[in-house]
Amino acid sequence: PEESPFSNYESVLCVKPEVNVYRIPPRASNRAIRAADWKLDAPDWTGRMRVTARGKVAYVKLEDKISGELFAQAPVEEYPGIAVETVSDSSRYFVLRIQDDNGRSAFIGIGFGDRGDAFDFNVALQDHFKWVKQENELSKQAQAPDTTPKLDLGFKEGQTITLNIGQSKKKERSRPQSSGGIGLLPPPPGGKLAPPPSSRSTNHNTQPPAGGSDTGR
Repeated sequence: PEESPFSNYESVLCVKPEVNVYRIPPRASNRAIRAADWKLDAPDWTGRMRVTARGKVAYVKLEDKISGELFAQAPVEEYPGIAVETVSDSSRYFVLRIQDDNGRSAFIGIGFGDRGDAFDFNVALQDHFKWVKQENELSKQAQAPDTTPKLDLGFKEGQTITLNIGQSKKKERSRPQSSGGIGLLPPPPGGKLAPPPSSRSTNHNTQPPAGGSDTGR
């Protein structure tokens, strides 16, 4: 029930004051659609185009220029798609699948005199269905909220891994300190060399008293 006001609201995506409509020959499935096959110099109808959106569906409406009376409309549920197709030989012409209120459909050709109008028409549909795609993705995420806690747990596990890496780095840092201890080995030999001279000097100091007895001779 919350979606009904939104789905009933109709927004205008694009308005073009003049568009030509052509009857097109039966479609051959094995060849591309070409506007050159239409009677481009003699359009079957000329009027105004309005592109609107109601919910996620776009509508291409062909209306009388003066009265605004609806000539035909094409509901568009995806683009590119069967409802609006480009032709192979021009960027100004398209094929529309129009439908009446009873669901009966027919294909007609439409064309713009200016490439800028054709570009605006193309972009209006593309932008609308980009928005539809985003809305669909958001609704899917909203319907599956249980996946987020699992992702959070995964990140926590990753954090413990990074802590372990930090500990290994600390061990690597302690190794240079132990090698520094090896670097302290040269001073002790020097220290060992220093005491022997002092011990010898003390021996020499004790010898003079004995030599003193010699002088007493």
